[in-house]
Amino acid sequence: MKREVISNERVGESYVRIEHDSGLEILIWKMKGFSMKHALFGTRYGSVDTTFKTKDDEDFVTVPNGIAHYLEHKLFENEDTDVFDLYAKTGAFGNAYTSFDKTCYLFTCADNFIDSLRILLDFVQKPYFTDETVAKEQGIIAQEIKMYDDSPDWRILFGLLECIYHKNPVRIDIAGTVESIAEITPELLYRCYNTFYNLNNMTLAIAGDVDEDEILALCDEMLKPCEDKELVSIVPVEPEKVCCAYKEQFFEVGLPMFSLGFKSAPVPDEEMALTGVLCDVALSLLADETSPLYKRLYDEGLIDGEFSQETFMGNGFFVPIISGGSKDPVRTCELIKEEIERRKQVGFEEHRFKNIQKMYYASLIKSLGNAESLATALINAGLRRAGDAFSPIDAIASITCEDVRKFLCERFDVDNSSLYVIKPVPAEQTEE
Repeated sequence: MKREVISNERVGESYVRIEHDSGLEILIWKMKGFSMKHALFGTRYGSVDTTFKTKDDEDFVTVPNGIAHYLEHKLFENEDTDVFDLYAKTGAFGNAYTSFDKTCYLFTCADNFIDSLRILLDFVQKPYFTDETVAKEQGIIAQEIKMYDDSPDWRILFGLLECIYHKNPVRIDIAGTVESIAEITPELLYRCYNTFYNLNNMTLAIAGDVDEDEILALCDEMLKPCEDKELVSIVPVEPEKVCCAYKEQFFEVGLPMFSLGFKSAPVPDEEMALTGVLCDVALSLLADETSPLYKRLYDEGLIDGEFSQETFMGNGFFVPIISGGSKDPVRTCELIKEEIERRKQVGFEEHRFKNIQKMYYASLIKSLGNAESLATALINAGLRRAGDAFSPIDAIASITCEDVRKFLCERFDVDNSSLYVIKPVPAEQTEE
């Protein structure tokens, strides 16, 4: 077992990284005197990981879309107990989520931490799938998919991704489709579980006033050594250009909604922290509520106040996104693109950059007092397998206004962008 302390002189904080004999990476951030404790047990397995192989496979295998999310649901059920009933007895709040590139199981508690951690380590390592339980879950998840299809916010995101990407599975709902989940079998679930839930592909992240020795004793007891299967997961080769520049649909909304995304090359793991910070700052300078662009759009009555920016980034995908409500989405996006091109030439005001930089830095420092935020930073760094949990802090402290301008030139190609618009259903169709 290898143990090292990861320290950061800038903020005077540190955490422990342990390479457990089982193959699992364990990250522990001790928060002396804090009452809440948060733990995440995560794997580098998300909805985009549909094509993969290990050293035992002759060739790559492709599985149905949505299987990572399906597997997350099923792990909460085993042969004789319900995990949430077990957490109720320890007083912990348990949950899980599947994203495009990771799956995490978590709990928060004030007391009985080791008992709750035992539950987490136990059920995530104890898959139980039968034809009957798998069939039952298909109906539940199919309803979940249909429910999200009725959400304009959800629909506009995937509408945009369908416009941007030709083949990348990120364009498919994380839960898959009703058709794809119908192909899931217990055998496929076990295949994916044994591939991606190998401890060499996972990280345990913990933050709070905890005892490291107790944690390691429990891990020694419950974690069985795993052979590294040299897992490789790939996404299809993606054309450089967007799939479609513009698409629209009608929906039950009061005002048209738009989402504008700029297709850009995927980001290597070791560059994600810096790239994420640069993109966040660039989007804020461009279009937050203090920006000249926002004021102009609002004053001209083009936007209704709902205007947001997002750095959409993960394993195999990267898209800066600007979204909002507008009576004229096409005109609004024309003005956004014009502002991007102008800023590539003239840059941003230094005082606005400094203000946003300070606010960003302050929000990261504030998160050092929150167990959930720290554990999340740990799991993100651990599953990224590059940098550390302090990387965003170091990045925001080191970038310059000129760095942001250069980033805009490199990553915001207005000629390689997609616009997805949701329009209100015409009155005559509503009456029918």
